[in-house]
Order: sequence, then structure tokens, then C-alpha cells
Amino acid sequence: MSASTAGVLADFHAASRDALEATRRRLSEVTAQATAGDLDTVAEQLDSLADLLGREGELRRTLADASRTAEDREGLADRLIGRQVTSTTGDIVKTAVSSSWSRPEDLVTGLRTVAREALLVSAERDGRLDAVEDELFRLGRIVGGSPDLERLLADPAADAEGKQRVLDQLLADRAEPVTRKLAAQLVAHPVARGIAQGLERLAELAAERRERSVATVRSPIALSDQQQQRLADALTRIYRRDITLHLEVDPGIVGGLVIQVGDEVIDGSVAGRLDELGRRLG
Repeated sequence: MSASTAGVLADFHAASRDALEATRRRLSEVTAQATAGDLDTVAEQLDSLADLLGREGELRRTLADASRTAEDREGLADRLIGRQVTSTTGDIVKTAVSSSWSRPEDLVTGLRTVAREALLVSAERDGRLDAVEDELFRLGRIVGGSPDLERLLADPAADAEGKQRVLDQLLADRAEPVTRKLAAQLVAHPVARGIAQGLERLAELAAERRERSVATVRSPIALSDQQQQRLADALTRIYRRDITLHLEVDPGIVGGLVIQVGDEVIDGSVAGRLDELGRRLG
């Protein structure tokens, strides 16, 4: 399970966790031979359906109503989307609505989560996943470092076009199309923990698609290519899986490195050692 998806599942009860995993598996099954363009279409259609269900409460509740049979819910979904979506999208939607969700709102969140994963798979098929991962991570750090910017992008009352212009300025012209789409979706429908964490989770999901973990490394000066490679090799041996480095220069740590892999922090900085000494003396 990816770190990003784990973050979504943490907000779900058991039934919704199982439903989301079933829908994600169906995405993998039906898009095994899909092109990047096919996946872009799937993502757009899933997100549009999530928008519809987000607006239409009665329809949302009906499609997530566990008192109805799975076949009944599938039939309703089929009548709703008909020929408006591809057969691939239709298969994913039918899996979603035939599953049991703890709350109708979780169905909407699940569809959005799978739509975003489809975009990452699209980038992977195009050989652009590394670039998307890096851009998402960097954008998350920029947003996280500016509380005013985070509040603006997460404000549901703020002008949507204005927020999009801000995103365009942050990403400039060089950003990958998938990065732009993912960022725009997240700003349009922020996750509970905020825009910055949402972007970082998407970056982690991109890394997991390459069967790697993400290590955030803070150092007082930039690491050379040789140092980066030695560090990545060392972390790979420690964690017994490939590690992707996300590097930050932070003069405030004085010396050494601060490394975070998931919830685990390895603090080898002078500042960290002094803090620890202070805690022991206190």
C-alpha cells in the first residue's frame, strides 16, 4: 500500500478501506494495456463523476446504499453513465458502486483517489513519472512553506480562476501536464490535511509506483552526485528496498543530515544532537 493511499485509508472505516482497495485493483486490471492517453481519459471521467456525486446528494446516497444489492447499484450506475464514458471507466465505476462504503461521501473520495492514481499511471506509461514526482514534491514544499499561500489555495470561497492563476505561476511553463492536472484537482477538492500534505502524498504515491520509498534528506549544503548515490545505496541496504531521495538545503541544521523515511526520522545533525543532549540534561 502506498503512503499516499494509506493517508486516505486512515480516514476511512473498514468497509470503505476495502472498497477503495477493490476499486484500485480494478483500475490496475483494466488499464494493464492502456496508453497514457487512455488513462488521462479515465482520470477525467472519474473526476467528473465524483463532481456529479459531490453535488447530487440523493444520487450519491443511492449509489452507496448498502441495503440495495450490488447488481442494483451497478445497474443504476450503468444507466447513469451509459455511453458517456469508456468501457474501461465503466468497469471501474461498477466495481466502486458495487462495493460497500461506510459513508456515501467515501465513494466520492474513493473515485477522486483512483482518478489521481490513473494520472500517475499515465505519467508512468509516458516515462515522465520521475519528473511528476519531483514537481509534486517541490510544489508541496513551496505551499507548505507559505501559510498564506496554503490558506488561499485551500479556501473553498476563493475565486477558482484566481487560484488556478496562482498555480500556473508556481508551476511555470515547464511543469508536466500530469502535474498540472493533479495540482488543479487537489486545489479544487482539497484533502482534509491540507494542500501541502496532499501534494506530498501524491509525490509519495508516484515514488511507490516505482516500488521505492521516499527519503526526505535535509543537509546544511547541497550534496554532490557522489554523496547522493552513496546515501541512496546505504538507505537501500538499511530498508531493503529502493529509496528515492528528496533533497533540501537547510543551513539551520548546522551540520550532518536529517533523514526522514515515512514516520522514522534519523537525526544526525549537530542541532539534533544538541537538542537530544538538552532533553537528557533537562
